[in-house]
Amino acid sequence: MQFLQLVISGIAQGCIYGLIALGFVLIYKATETVSFAQGELMMLGAFAGFAAMTWLGLAFWMAVVCAVVAVALLGMLLERVVVRPILGQPAFSIVMLTIGIGYVARGLVTMVPGIGTETHTLPVPYKDEIYRLGELVLNAEQLVVIGATGVLCALLFALFRYSKLGIAMQASSQNQLAAYYMGIPVRRLNGLVWGLAAAVAALAGLLLAPITFVHANMGFIGLKAFPAAVVGGFGSLPGAIVGGVLIGVVESLAGFYLPDGFKDTAAYIVVLVMLMVRPNGLFGERLRKKV
Repeated sequence: MQFLQLVISGIAQGCIYGLIALGFVLIYKATETVSFAQGELMMLGAFAGFAAMTWLGLAFWMAVVCAVVAVALLGMLLERVVVRPILGQPAFSIVMLTIGIGYVARGLVTMVPGIGTETHTLPVPYKDEIYRLGELVLNAEQLVVIGATGVLCALLFALFRYSKLGIAMQASSQNQLAAYYMGIPVRRLNGLVWGLAAAVAALAGLLLAPITFVHANMGFIGLKAFPAAVVGGFGSLPGAIVGGVLIGVVESLAGFYLPDGFKDTAAYIVVLVMLMVRPNGLFGERLRKKV
């Protein structure tokens, strides 16, 4: 029963990793760049939800919608103003730019008086609720994380499978030049992808906040979400969720059964093993070129 409890806890934490990893994969598929600002966008989403509830007095679900929309617009603005002008430059430049965006976001939040340097509790309606199935104790926060992740995955599947926008995004991710020649507005789609990735990160922050509180450094969890994207296969959306859940479960079990210190390194050990066994990840595509 203890093992099952640890697995459920790991799945919930892994869903958070997976949601942030979704942002990595979405941006990479659209622009072939990696955004290391996803963790900070998650942090901004949590702070936006906290501000909407405490300062504006909005109900939790309304605050979630407002926070997700606000961070999505911020993601689109960042793509238009900061990222788009340097597309085509070496990948290292774009990576350093996104790291800089993360530091700037964290610094700006800490400058907000009375909120930036403190740790806050997000007053969610399901806080501290517990359900029992025999000897198994289920935490409401963890169940909400797992359920919300499942619903979001279903919505993303429907978006990319049945909507014209999703099909256009897939076409653009496979070959931007061909998509442009076919009349698809590639630049506009890139902005929408950044907005979608930011919205997913904001939702992850709002789901994580009741478990770990709201603070300026919560964005560092993005450093563990990146291995989730690598494990699942950097070009695969389902792989991001599977990789996140795998790392979350391994981390949870390592923290309980192994000595201190293994929990923090478990994600990177899994990545090293995966790179040795399957360099393309669990769901990564193998690309070949004819010369």
